[in-house]
Amino acid sequence: MTLEEAKKRLIDAGIALEAYGLGDFTRGHVSLRVPGDPTHFIMKPHSFGMDEMTMENIITCNLEGEKVSGGGPRHSEVYIHSEIFRVRPEVMSVIHAHPTHALALSATGRKLRAVSQGGAVFADGLGEYTDTIDLIRSKEMGAGVAKSLGPHKATFLKNHGVAVVGRSVDEAVILTMMLENACQIQLLAEATGPCTEFFSREDIMRLHDKISRPEQHTINFEYMVRKGRRMLGLN
Repeated sequence: MTLEEAKKRLIDAGIALEAYGLGDFTRGHVSLRVPGDPTHFIMKPHSFGMDEMTMENIITCNLEGEKVSGGGPRHSEVYIHSEIFRVRPEVMSVIHAHPTHALALSATGRKLRAVSQGGAVFADGLGEYTDTIDLIRSKEMGAGVAKSLGPHKATFLKNHGVAVVGRSVDEAVILTMMLENACQIQLLAEATGPCTEFFSREDIMRLHDKISRPEQHTINFEYMVRKGRRMLGLN
């Protein structure tokens, strides 16, 4: 993948995320490592919506969280991205968003459980960052988020939002959507009374492995991009 192709993929990611309702005005952000250069990443600029990224306003940052190029301003929470990229070399993409149901579940202190297929995707673990509800505006705070993430696909930022990672931007986008859907289903199920995981751990992990394959993420990512372009009236 060239840098130009990576920027186009990032633009598509923004369209898909906005179509799913994960933009939160201009506050959400998504990043992708620069192809062939693990010490830099491209990122949505501050002051623009997820669906407003262009080849010109996408910014490039280094692992210190410094902007090195691009036409748009840098997000103050860039350190969520830079510090995760620093300690997780296999991660190619990071998303920070404020999904309604994921935020609500994090506020309860309850753990996400495999009461849906989306919940099964995260049955291998989910982190939790509890240091502050505040914006992540320093390297130290970003390092705290990265520590809470550990080896997992996602971490709750309690009462704030989520940080989700992927081996591709396709994976990160679909995981963010599946996490929000899993939290929504669990909250609905628990609202009716006690809710238990009926199926065995082995059964849950078989499903986890089947719907966590890279090709599944890409198929669903490309569908969401097509859907987003239709919804937003884009060519």
